[in-house]
Parts: sequence; structure tokens; C-alpha cells
Amino acid sequence: MIELLIEKFHDTHFMAMLLAAIAVSATAYTLVAPLFAGENLNKRMKAVASERERLRQRERDRLNRTEKVALRQAPRQIVQKAVTDFNLTKWLAQESARDKLVMAGYRGPAPYTTFLFFRLVTPIAFLVGSMVYIFLIANIQQTAIMKLAMCVGAAYLGMQAPMLFLRNAISKRQLSIKRAFPDALDLLLICIESGMSIEAGFRRVSQEIGTQSIALAEELMLVTAELSYLQDRRMAYDNLARRIGLESVKSVALALQQAERYGTPLAMTLRVLAQENRDMRMTEAEKKAAALPPKLTVPMILFFLPVLFVVILGPTGIKVSSYMH
Repeated sequence: MIELLIEKFHDTHFMAMLLAAIAVSATAYTLVAPLFAGENLNKRMKAVASERERLRQRERDRLNRTEKVALRQAPRQIVQKAVTDFNLTKWLAQESARDKLVMAGYRGPAPYTTFLFFRLVTPIAFLVGSMVYIFLIANIQQTAIMKLAMCVGAAYLGMQAPMLFLRNAISKRQLSIKRAFPDALDLLLICIESGMSIEAGFRRVSQEIGTQSIALAEELMLVTAELSYLQDRRMAYDNLARRIGLESVKSVALALQQAERYGTPLAMTLRVLAQENRDMRMTEAEKKAAALPPKLTVPMILFFLPVLFVVILGPTGIKVSSYMH
């Protein structure tokens, strides 16, 4: 059985079919995934809406000096047991990882425990898999030291894999928020000028902006809950800027803090910030449009020009070959 698998993995025709099947499956998933976005939005919004009651219960318990209520479910038993038995919070703990998990949208103790678990398991899995492939499956003509170095490199890659996953999740989430944030500021400005409070404005904007960015709607709902139940309202804006990590959001949070502290007109501040964010979005779109011609040069040389030459010179070559024969 193992020999058959090894033979199949070294078969060029089989690998081409396998890669083609993976590509077709990925394309089908990309086309079908947006159809289920509405259900995901409703689920996320219901989960965030319940955060208000959780925060209320947590504040009550804190005032009564009772046991603190967790905002998220406890991690799974097998993950929690592995983290506790190996004392991973001491050996693999990273304070930056907590902030990155929050920025990626993973809050509570369960995601952090899962992160520590994968920090332990992933390097071992990469090391064992690379050793099996290098020493048993592949016929690599290298020295034993070089093979061990390749296995150690694979283990190091496995150690960095959870952080790479977090960075990718953060970048996707920030991109989604960045695209929808100017529209959210415009909606918030309309709500404030119509006479709504800042809490009601955030709640209304979170309901409207969810079709563009689920992550931004979730963050605005959390800000609404924190503004209602935190003792210092400025902490809610600090938490918003820390969770998202974008400069535009930090500037808005700072402006809201100053308006909260000094009583400056909030509508005027939001109007200026909304205009700045719209200008920034237009500037980035212009930069991307200006960068397209240099990026298209290499694909045109590699793919378009050879096909063009074949189309132009193909009939002539066929005629010349027929005359020669």
C-alpha cells in the first residue's frame, strides 16, 4: 500500500490530475461561499448582541466580589488538558499573541489556549512529517546532516505557522474594516446630526454596515456594549483602537475621547474625519490603478505575446512547411 502511494505521488499524470481537482474545488468554493454570507452575518450579529448581557453580568459579579464570568466558552477539554499538563502558558506564552488574537477577532481564553496547543503540536507534526518524507519516501541525494537541517527547518516553519495564520487573519479583517470604515463614519455622522446619542448611533451603524463588513459591525456592537457598562467611557474607545489596529480607527477613537472629555462638537469632528477617510480611500484606489501597468508588463510578455506570435505567424509557418514538403 505504501509503495503504491509513493508511486502515485511520483506519477506526473496523477499529480497533475490531483492539482487540477484541488483547483476546481477551490474555484467552486470561492463561487459558492458568498451565498452563505448572510447566514454567517446573522449568526455573528446574534453572538455580539449577547455580549451586552455578558458584560452586565460580569460587572455585577465584579461589584459583588464574586467569581468572574467569562465572555467566551471554555476551551475543549483535550486542548485545556494538554496546555495544563505541559505548562505551555509558561514556556510558549506570548503577550503579543493575545493582542493579535483579539485583532484577528478571537476573544476569550479558549482561542489563546488553542493557540498555545497548536504552538506545541504544529512543530512536532512538521518535524515528523518531514522526517518521514525525507528519510523514507523521497530519494533525496544529500548527506545526513543536510537532511537533518531540512527537518529542523520544517520544524521551525511549523513553529511559525500559527503566527503566520494570525497575521493573515488580521490582514484580512483589517482590510474588510478599512474598506467599510468611511461609509460607517458617514452613517455615524448622519445619526449624530439627527439627534441620536453616540451609543444609539453605533448600534444603528452596526446594523447597517454588516452587509459590507461583518467584522466592523461586530466591533461597533462591542463598543456599544462597553459604552453602556464600563465605568470610564474612554476605555471603550481605547479598546476599539486596540482591537482593530488601524491608524484611521485610532484617530477616530482619539477624537471621540477628546469630545467626551472637553465637550467639543462631535458632529463637526466626525465630518472632518469622514472626509479624510474618504480621501484616503480614493488615494489608495488611485495608487492601485497607477500600479497596474507595471504589474501587467511581465504577464503580457510571458503569456500574451507568445500567443500573439503563434496566431500571426502560425498560418505562415503552415504554408511554408506545406511548400517545403
